[in-house]
Parts: sequence; C-alpha cells; structure tokens
Amino acid sequence: QVQLVESGGGLAQAGGSLRLSCAASGHTFSSYTMGWFRQAPGKEREFVAAINWSGGSTTYADSVKGRFTISRDNAKNTVYLQMNSLKPEDTAVYYCAGDRRRFGKVTREYDYWGQGTQVTVSS
Repeated sequence: QVQLVESGGGLAQAGGSLRLSCAASGHTFSSYTMGWFRQAPGKEREFVAAINWSGGSTTYADSVKGRFTISRDNAKNTVYLQMNSLKPEDTAVYYCAGDRRRFGKVTREYDYWGQGTQVTVSS
C-alpha cells in the first residue's frame, strides 16, 4: 500500500510558476510509475505527466509540453511537477498517482491516488 500526499498548490498569476510535490509512503515507491493528473470544475480528470520508476522516461500531455517538468527523487520518496508559464486554463485540482505495472497516461490504470492540491491561475 502506498499513500500519497500532494503539496505546493496555490494561487499564481498567468506566466508565473509553481512547484508541486508528492510525498509517498511505502518502500516500493521507487518501483512505481508516478503520474500527475488534473481535474477542472465540470471536467473529467485528465493526464498531465508521468515518469517511470528510474526517472529515465517521461511523457506529457500536449497542453503542458514545454511548460511543465516532472521529476522524482527516489531517495526522498517524492515526485515533483515544476509548472512554468502558467495559464488560466491550468486551473484545476492536481492529483499525484502511482502505477505498479505500467508506464502510461490512462487514469483508470493508476492504482494509488493522493487527495489533490488546488492550483489557481489568474489572468
């Protein structure tokens, strides 16, 4: 069992930056793919970024490519999402998630989820 706790959300202006963190409990964190997803009001949860167990492979949604960077520190059991050049349409609750078996973008395939952290970008 893995427990995930996100932090770092808040209010930013358009063009600004935020860094999200996701702290994981459990000794198997380093073997999991970790992903970030987001959900805006009235919309479905969508994929943002994922990183494989070693950090050697990453993938991004087209909407954030070139602006967001996912990274991980397995020694600290933490995954990060650096968000630059923020836009109002990035406003959402951001969730950290872990997948035991795959490296992918599909929401339902992720096994563990955090509670989410709110990101609000003002224009």
